[in-house]
Amino acid sequence: MMKFSGKTMRRQAAGCGLLAGLAATVIAAPTASAAPDCSPAGVSNTVSSVTGSATQYLGSHPDANAVVMAAENEPRPQAASDLRNYFTAHPQEYSELRGILAPIGDTQRQCHTTGLSPDLEAAYNEFMAG
Repeated sequence: MMKFSGKTMRRQAAGCGLLAGLAATVIAAPTASAAPDCSPAGVSNTVSSVTGSATQYLGSHPDANAVVMAAENEPRPQAASDLRNYFTAHPQEYSELRGILAPIGDTQRQCHTTGLSPDLEAAYNEFMAG
């Protein structure tokens, strides 16, 4: 598996930091998309675009944003519980956010690469898998 690393990927992945707290949320559904650009720049652009979209989404959903932001400072079990409870009670928001995040997984699977730091990748995988 090819790994992209370096300051550029870390900076872009750091923008996803607020999503790291989504680690243990439940509910999953497969998604389909066009073949991604698997060049380092293409993977980086996907991460950057998804990060921007997720940040905008959470900015327009203050309750979800508050739960995600609070989860960043909580012990993982508490954060997972709080996020699971919130998104279970708000399945439409979970579905929308999951759809926004899907291109990262599509790119990782189709390009056989990792575009996120190990911590963010683990959180992303748990969130998407439910």
